[in-house]
Amino acid sequence: MLMRTDPFRELDRWTQQVFGNLAGTWSRPTAMPLDAYRSGDEFVVAFDLPGVSPDAIELNVERNVLTVKAERRPVATGEHVEMQVAERPLGAFSRQLFLGDTLDTDHIQASYDAGVLTLRIPIAEQAKPRKIAISATETPKEINA
Repeated sequence: MLMRTDPFRELDRWTQQVFGNLAGTWSRPTAMPLDAYRSGDEFVVAFDLPGVSPDAIELNVERNVLTVKAERRPVATGEHVEMQVAERPLGAFSRQLFLGDTLDTDHIQASYDAGVLTLRIPIAEQAKPRKIAISATETPKEINA
């Protein structure tokens, strides 16, 4: 029901390891890691975005394509502050997921806590398993042979 749309994600990761952590730009954003699983009647997707302010996250759904964009901005430092270590990548991050027709995209819930953006996507009612009632017919008549 959920499908990643970035077939080159591992190649991008390897390239970043070899050539250093390149900051993403809005025209070439860096992919963000995620976990996705089904929990009862909903899918849960957790995006790892530590250090990103909630107001720097953009979330859109269009024609069953979920797009998450975020930007990690530099920490504001004072006049007498000298950065000693800066390892967290800055810049733009983006991820797109194709959502199946069996998901209810009108009722997605999003929360952001401790650097994790969590989306809860309910299963559409028409896709849930259901029992079908069987009605009894008239009692069969005996056949005289």
